[in-house]
Amino acid sequence: MQTGILYAAAAYFIWGLLPLYLKAIKHVPAMEILMHRMVWSLVFLAIVLAVRKHWSWLKPALQDKRVVGRFIASAAILSINWFIYIWAVNDGRVVDASLGYFINPLVNVMLGYFLLHERLRPGQWGAIAVAAAGVVWLTVQAGQLPWIGLLLAASFGTYGLLRKTAPLGALEGLSLETLLLTPFALAWLGWLASQGQSGFVNGDSSTHALLLAAGPITAIPLLLFAAGARRIPLSLLGLLQYIGPTLQMALGVFLWHEPFGTGKLIGFAVIWSALALYTLEGYWNSRQVRLA
Repeated sequence: MQTGILYAAAAYFIWGLLPLYLKAIKHVPAMEILMHRMVWSLVFLAIVLAVRKHWSWLKPALQDKRVVGRFIASAAILSINWFIYIWAVNDGRVVDASLGYFINPLVNVMLGYFLLHERLRPGQWGAIAVAAAGVVWLTVQAGQLPWIGLLLAASFGTYGLLRKTAPLGALEGLSLETLLLTPFALAWLGWLASQGQSGFVNGDSSTHALLLAAGPITAIPLLLFAAGARRIPLSLLGLLQYIGPTLQMALGVFLWHEPFGTGKLIGFAVIWSALALYTLEGYWNSRQVRLA
C-alpha cells in the first residue's frame, strides 16, 4: 500500500510540475514539442522494453486490425490532449489548463453513463450538477466557455475510455501508440528541418537536451501511475489525482501571476466543492459495500 501511494503520488507530482518543463522550451513551437514528445517517448519506451525483454506482445498486436484501429484512435486523442496542454501552458494559461484536470473525474463519470451505460448514484448526479454550475459561472464571468479546460477534460476522458476497454496494459499500450504516431512525427520534423524552421536543429545544446528529455518526462509518470494504480484502492487513487492540477494552478497563480480574480476563484471553489462531494460520496459508497 505505501509503495503504491508513493508511485501514484510521484506520477501526479511530476505531472503537476510539467509546466516548468514546458515553459523552459516555450521558444519551440507547440507542434514541434509535440512531435519530439512522440519520438523520444518511443525511444525511451523501446529501451524499457529491451531491458525487460518484453516484445512478445508486439507482433500479435500489430497483426490485429481491431487493436491497431483502437490504438490509432487513442493515439490521435492523446495527441490532441498533449497539443492543447502544451499550447495553453506556453500561452500563459496554466490555470485554465489545470481546470481541465480538476473536472476530468466528473467527465469520466458522464462518459461512463452515456457510453458504457453505467448507473449513477444520486450523489454523483449532485456532484455533476454542482460542477456544471461552476462552469456556467466561469462562462458568465469570462464571457465565453472555459474551452481550454473543457477540451482537455473531454479529450483525456475520451482517451481514458478508449484505454479502459483496450486489450493492452499501460506500458504496451503507450508503446504502441507512440509507435503509430512516430512516422508522422518524423515526417513533420524532417519537413521543419528542410525548411530551416526546426527548433531542434537551430537550437543550442540546452534546447537539444530539453527536447530529448521529453521522452522520459512523458513515459516515467505514466509507468509510475500504472504501478501505483495496481497497488492501491481506486478511491485513494482518486484523492491523489488532485495533486497534479493543484500544483499546476499554484504555479500559474503564484509563479507566473496569471489572472485569478474573485470571479474565477468562486468558479473554481464551486468545482472544488463538486469534487469534494464526488470524492466523499465515493468513499462512503465503497465503505458501505465493504461493510455489506
